[in-house]
Amino acid sequence: MNKTIIGPDGKSRCSWCTAAPEFIDYHDTEWGFPVSDDRFLFEKLCLEGFQSGLSWRTILAKRENFRTAFHDFDFERISRFTQHDIERLLKNEGIVRHRGKIEAVINNAQRAQELVNQEGSLAAFIWRYEPDSKQLAMPQTVSTSKESIALSKDLKKLGWKFVGPTTMYALMQAMGLINDHVEDCEFRVIIERERMNFERP
Repeated sequence: MNKTIIGPDGKSRCSWCTAAPEFIDYHDTEWGFPVSDDRFLFEKLCLEGFQSGLSWRTILAKRENFRTAFHDFDFERISRFTQHDIERLLKNEGIVRHRGKIEAVINNAQRAQELVNQEGSLAAFIWRYEPDSKQLAMPQTVSTSKESIALSKDLKKLGWKFVGPTTMYALMQAMGLINDHVEDCEFRVIIERERMNFERP
């Protein structure tokens, strides 16, 4: 199986871009770029949780609706959501209306506040689990790692929900803790440069 595709601009990309037209922009501008912004990290944690059992295309198509519904994933505001907010969100056809996942976002917003108080930032905690790049599996050949298992386990101990090892590995791929672009993808070099210049929190 070919691990890359040639896009309309002649650039070589990871072959998963062919799954949906909107994936090309996501691949080129977001996936794998290192992130230290707490709100963006929290958003991704929540959206990866919503994706559980669904496709990323479904979540990406609804992302702006999620951002509106959850106040741009401001976890201080979300932490104050009430039962009334849960019922309101369950009627919102623009998002995934799953009570457990909605309640998990509110719970995790409260846990995120606690983590920030303890660690200084959500990013400082998550980036502690950055793997040694020399010990990574071949790109896109695994769905968990010892680091994603450890992050999942430690977040669960702190009371977080919908943060399984596979979900945490997807977070690591997307937020640049690992460079999982395949070898022949032109963006692998770009991501590697970004990671080299990135200031770890």
